[in-house]
Amino acid sequence: MEVLPLLLACSLLFTIATPIRDIADACTSQINGFAHLNSSGVHLTLHHPQSPCSPAPLPFNLPFSAVVTHDEARVAHLASRLASNDDASSRRPTSSLPLLHGGHRKNKASVAASLASSVPLTPGASVGVGNYVTRLGLGTPATSYVMVVDTGSSLTWLQCSPCSVSCHRQAGPVFDPRASGTYAAVQCGSSECGELQTATLNPSACSRSNVCIYQASYGDSSYSVGYLSKDTVSFGSGYFPDFYYGCGQDNEGLFGRSAGLIGLAKNKLSLFYQLAPSLGYAFSYCLPTSSAAAGYLSIGSYNPGQYSYTPMASSDLDASLYFISLSGMSVAGSPLAVSPSEYGSLPTIIDSGTVITRLPANVYTALSRAVAAAMAGAPRAPTYSILDTCFQGTAAGLRVPAVDMTFAGGATLRLAPRNVLVDVDDSTTCLAFAPTGGTAIIGNTQQQTFSVVYDVAQSRIGFAAGGCS
Repeated sequence: MEVLPLLLACSLLFTIATPIRDIADACTSQINGFAHLNSSGVHLTLHHPQSPCSPAPLPFNLPFSAVVTHDEARVAHLASRLASNDDASSRRPTSSLPLLHGGHRKNKASVAASLASSVPLTPGASVGVGNYVTRLGLGTPATSYVMVVDTGSSLTWLQCSPCSVSCHRQAGPVFDPRASGTYAAVQCGSSECGELQTATLNPSACSRSNVCIYQASYGDSSYSVGYLSKDTVSFGSGYFPDFYYGCGQDNEGLFGRSAGLIGLAKNKLSLFYQLAPSLGYAFSYCLPTSSAAAGYLSIGSYNPGQYSYTPMASSDLDASLYFISLSGMSVAGSPLAVSPSEYGSLPTIIDSGTVITRLPANVYTALSRAVAAAMAGAPRAPTYSILDTCFQGTAAGLRVPAVDMTFAGGATLRLAPRNVLVDVDDSTTCLAFAPTGGTAIIGNTQQQTFSVVYDVAQSRIGFAAGGCS
């Protein structure tokens, strides 16, 4: 082989290998410092669902249509939760369950026979596609597990050995309660067992040995059923005893390769509320993009001076969710041509697991028209699922107007192109908003790279630009 081609080949190999090595080095540093506890609280590394550094990544070839489909299921469930106060029938048990891995259909009786005399299951919202993941330590000695992070859920749960009915595939070993010196099952008469109805919107059940059984169910028939338990939860060298969580024995659905879910909602059983008496009633996060960069989740004190705030809106529709009030939007500095009252026509949730922001229909129509007018020179592309304002190209390659979202109290999200448009494939990008006639939701595409603080103690939510990349 000639010397010159050999040198070129070596150069090409080095060029390819260097970015891979850089990514590997960045990922190693994220893993090594994934969690710690200091005087300001608990700090966890947060990963985008499709980040190359994610400890349980989703497939890179996952079509965006799948993301949208599951996003719709989540939104529908959130809307049904708000409507459930007016329609008790929305909580009736379903009469069918998904297939077992062998293709054999099971019913409620098979679950009940394994755990209790009666464990009804109800549908809810998928948590496997749009959510971010982190690691949590559990047990004594502590082992870390990859967990989905969700501000719209309360109960934290993970898959537990022996998985007496079913476990989905996860990254790393399944938690074994017998290997933890601090594990304990929770009895049926405990106050925590009584709290499950409000935490999961499903009734608890009781095993033959008087152990409390939880059932957490989600939108497309994804669910986890198991024993309410307590153990020591740890973050680096810091730990908290008597943490209540679900030890899942039947876990099926779209949870990716995570071990389970961390709940951050306003409920006594959420991770946040259990740690808050020690750390403070506030948590913050920065949701990273799908690059190798990481974001963070912190529970405890924060720097209040860096944020602009909007009050948490009061709502008796669902006390566990986080509501805020959208008060205005502008495109390229010009306010949308809608009445101010249109922004508050629907209850508005801020949610870490919804991908596409849902706006009241009239607000969305005005936004779509204004963005399309500002991008008049960009070739249009066909509608993509629920996204009807699409362009040829990518968000990074187009001239995208500045879009501002303003909330009650004056807090403003000044959206970069990556927060305005979402690339649905290699040649098409769409406005990352959709209309709704039910519940308005501020999704995670608009929150990416912002530091967002949930200050429950002062009933406010704050935003700061440049929290992560």
